[in-house]
Amino acid sequence: MSFLLRFDPELLGLPEETAPLPERIISGDPRHLTWNFETLPDGALFAGIWESSPGAWRVDYEEWEFCSLLTGVSILHEDGEPPVRLKAGDSFVLRPGFKGVWEVVETTRKLYVIRLI
Repeated sequence: MSFLLRFDPELLGLPEETAPLPERIISGDPRHLTWNFETLPDGALFAGIWESSPGAWRVDYEEWEFCSLLTGVSILHEDGEPPVRLKAGDSFVLRPGFKGVWEVVETTRKLYVIRLI
């Protein structure tokens, strides 16, 4: 087993296709593609690549998530805070308790590492 994890979608093939729950969608018809590269045996950590088409939906984080945008533009609207515009090259962490709206302005692709609490 290698201790190196490469984020290369060609290593996995076809992504999982999903969408936000209909009751969470605010605008558009966002569709997600996910290439999950790692899931720890206890199911508490995930790592991979995620992509979304334009749209906006409500989010409610109960986990930690590190993100690094590879392409696109998104705006995070945290409840009670000014919106934050993110673009390719930006990296950030969403902490447990983050609530608001994820808005994809231009198709966005990100690297992610999620740690459940």
